[in-house]
Amino acid sequence: MGAASPARHPVIPHHPAAPIAAPPCLESTLSTTTDFNQNVITEFRANEGRVGGPFEGADLVLLTTTGARSGAQHTAPLVRLYDGDRTLVVASAAGAPQHPAWYHNLLAHPTVTVETGTEQYQAVAVPAEGAERDRLFALVCAQQPGYADYQERTDRVIPVVVLERVAYGADGPPATDLAAKLVEIHTWLRGQVARVREEADAHFAARAAAGDGAPPAPGLGLQIRQHCLAFCEGLHFHHTAEDGHLFPDLERRHPELGEAIDRLRAEHVTVERIRGELVELLADIGTADPERFRDELDRLSTELTAHLDYEEEQLIPVLATIPFPPPAADAS
Repeated sequence: MGAASPARHPVIPHHPAAPIAAPPCLESTLSTTTDFNQNVITEFRANEGRVGGPFEGADLVLLTTTGARSGAQHTAPLVRLYDGDRTLVVASAAGAPQHPAWYHNLLAHPTVTVETGTEQYQAVAVPAEGAERDRLFALVCAQQPGYADYQERTDRVIPVVVLERVAYGADGPPATDLAAKLVEIHTWLRGQVARVREEADAHFAARAAAGDGAPPAPGLGLQIRQHCLAFCEGLHFHHTAEDGHLFPDLERRHPELGEAIDRLRAEHVTVERIRGELVELLADIGTADPERFRDELDRLSTELTAHLDYEEEQLIPVLATIPFPPPAADAS
C-alpha cells in the first residue's frame, strides 16, 4: 500500500532568515555528496535543522530526490525561501553555467522528500515558468539578495521550484486502520487525475488562443508535466506495493478474496499500460495532440475510478479490521 503518509503539520509561517550577501550554496555536489555536505546533513538532523559554521542562522531544508538515471536517493541541503505559506528552493548552483544535479533529478521524478529539522514530508516539486518564475525570483532576491548576484554570473535562467506538500488525509483524522489508509491514498489519486485534467484543459485552451505556430506564454507546461508524472509515480508505487505485499498477505489470510484479487491484479496491468502511454505523451506537453492527450487521460480516469471503486467495495470490510500503523510485533 505504500509508505506511511507524512505527519500532519501546521501551516508554514512566513519567516525568512535574515538576508545575507550570498546565500549558502550547497547544491552543486549532489551527485557525489562531499564530506562537507554530509557533515551539514548530519548536523542538521541532529539539531532540529540548526547548523553552525558559515551557515549558522540560515533557514535550510534537506531535499531528497531520486536520481534521473541511477534511481538512487540523493540528499542536498538547500536554503528555504517563501511565497506566503509556500516553500521555495532555488537551483542557483552559485551561478554555475549548468543546473545542479538535484534539479535534473526532480524533472525526472517530481516526488521528493523534504526535511525541515522537525518534520519530514513528501512534496511535488514544480518549477515555476514565465511571469510566475520572474515574480518568485524577485521575491527570492528580496529575501536573499545574493541570488541576484548568482543570476548575473550565468546566462541560464535560474529555476525557482515550488515544493507542494503531498498530504494524504490532511483534512481528516489520522488513519487508524488499513481501510482508512486505502481511502486516503485513493482520494489523493482521484484528486490528482482531476487536477491534471483541469490544468491540461487550460494549457490547450491557451495554445488554441495563441494560434498556429505561436505557442502560448509558458506557465502551465511544466506544472502539468510535474503533476502528471507525480500522479503516475504515485499510482505505480501504490499498485506495486499492493501486488508485492498487500495482496499476497490478504490471499493467505482471506482465501475467499482470491477471485477479487485476481481481478484487481489484471486491472493493474491495464492501468499500468495506459499510465505508460500517458507518460510518453508528456515528453513534450507543448506539442502534444490535445485530443489524444484528453482521450488517454479520460480513459485512464474512467478505468482508474472503476478500479478504485471495486477495490474499496471488496477490500474495505477486511482492511477495516487491520490496524494502521501495524503493531511492532507484526513488522515481520
